[in-house]
Amino acid sequence: MSSSDRLPDQLTDKLTIETPEQTPLEFPLAGIGSRFLALAFDTLIQFAAISLLGIVSLLLAPGIGKFWQAGGMWAMAIVWLLVFSLYFGYFGVFEAVWNGQTPGKRFTRLRVIQSSGRPVTVYQAVARNLLRIVDQLPGFYAVGILAALLNRQNKRLGDYVAGTVVVHEKALTEVQPEWGLPGKSGVARYNAGRLSTEDLQLVETFLQRRSHLSADVRAQMAQQIAERLAQKLAVTPTERPGAEAFLEALAEERRASAGYH
Repeated sequence: MSSSDRLPDQLTDKLTIETPEQTPLEFPLAGIGSRFLALAFDTLIQFAAISLLGIVSLLLAPGIGKFWQAGGMWAMAIVWLLVFSLYFGYFGVFEAVWNGQTPGKRFTRLRVIQSSGRPVTVYQAVARNLLRIVDQLPGFYAVGILAALLNRQNKRLGDYVAGTVVVHEKALTEVQPEWGLPGKSGVARYNAGRLSTEDLQLVETFLQRRSHLSADVRAQMAQQIAERLAQKLAVTPTERPGAEAFLEALAEERRASAGYH
């Protein structure tokens, strides 16, 4: 089964994806309420920015007109162009630059991702927001809300076109250390007890959040962390498995130790 195949899910608020390694990944889908809250926050920012542009234009236009006859008209034209760009480009630019988030989505801890679970691309960020013009017709995002109500993944038209979904994102403070849970019995192969609490938290944070990373970033981070800890534990490359398997083994060994039962 490919990474883009979705497994049947009895819960309508989850997107479940099975990776090529046969590891199911779950993404809690954002509902209409949380998405509306993010939109309200973003709209407030847009309104504040547009109001500021309006005030600046009113203050500068008369002065420019005194020195350049057509300057006032050009200044107003530029302001209107900025207003248009801010209104229609705000969401697409932020989602492209901030990996699927706008200030509103970051505030409400939401993120746009591909339906396959991968990070959203620039093309998808732009495409889904171009359809925002249709989704907000005839007003108050009526078309978008109706589309979201008629499908299990709460997709608006822009999400259908771009192949995206909006999911909830857990904060790092909500990550529960795996070594605090009862672990499997095993032999201390790597002497993980020599690692500091900060090292173990780094391992656990990566293991908990790796499913949200793109494949190349995930592999690079795993390799960097594994090499750093292997050097600290004096474990040679031939004595350890792959990077992620090594980190999983360290976490398992740590939670199997008596001090963390």
